[in-house]
Amino acid sequence: MDTHQHYKLHKPFGVLSQFTSGEERQIKKKRFLTELGEFPKGTMPIGRLDEKSEGLLLLTTDGKISDKINNSGIEKEYWVQLDGQITQDAITRMEKGVVIGIHGKAYTTKTCKIRLLKNSPLVSPPDNKLRIGRHRENSWISMTITEGKFRQVRKMTAAVGFPTLRLIRVRIGDIHLEQLAVGNTQPVDLNLIKFP
Repeated sequence: MDTHQHYKLHKPFGVLSQFTSGEERQIKKKRFLTELGEFPKGTMPIGRLDEKSEGLLLLTTDGKISDKINNSGIEKEYWVQLDGQITQDAITRMEKGVVIGIHGKAYTTKTCKIRLLKNSPLVSPPDNKLRIGRHRENSWISMTITEGKFRQVRKMTAAVGFPTLRLIRVRIGDIHLEQLAVGNTQPVDLNLIKFP
């Protein structure tokens, strides 16, 4: 029997994917997961979403399943709003793998799956800090990757000339964000995840 607790969380824009910094005095203006509710002792995020990214974040009290999910090559799907009307050529280049910088070194991303979303997805309104639609038209894609390098999706879209305006993770493996409201948490059974 699994005595650990697992949750899915709809992480808002502007919140760090951690519970505390250990240096609150130095970064008072930063927001942490602790403001989104009470969690059992030892709860940790599985993977990360950067401060400006939104959407599905899994939380667990089980370090073993956290490591397993992080290192399994499990699919992660994002809805990405791009600056400009993305071209099929740019999509194909990202699907085949593009060169991005990771820790100062060139890295070629693994193949991924991308589809153009013809209509804007039904999502919560963007944070006021996001400057969307002020310069040129924008477009949405669904991108599914099996790795998670630092700011990878943002670096990939920038590499083909379409900077990311908004990034929302909607799926990790078989677990979907669904209609979970921004900032809300829901228990989830991580044992149901099918690993590749």
